Amino acid sequence: MADQNLNGRLYQIVDELVRRGVTLEQARREFERQFIVASLKSNRGNFCRSARSLGVHRNTLRNKVSDLGILVEDYDLPGRRTARRKSGEPVPTET
Repeated sequence: MADQNLNGRLYQIVDELVRRGVTLEQARREFERQFIVASLKSNRGNFCRSARSLGVHRNTLRNKVSDLGILVEDYDLPGRRTARRKSGEPVPTET
C-alpha cells in the first residue's frame, strides 16, 4: 500500500514538472540535492552515516555535496551538532 501511495505522489509531482517544462536534468539535480540534504539532516550532518544510508562512498557524497552547492546551513540545524575539539583539548565541564 505504501509503494502505491508513493508512486501516486511521485506521478503527480512528475506530471506537474513536465507541464512546467522542467528538464530531466533539472529535476534529477533538485531531487538528488533534496534527498542528500534530508539524509544529512537525519544523520545530524554525519557524512559517514549519510553515505552509508545513501549507498555511496563518503568521498562520493562529499563530491556530490560540493557539485550540488549544498552548504552546511542547508543541513546543520541549530543546536543539533557540537563543535569538534582538537585532539588532546580538554572537554569542558560544568561547575
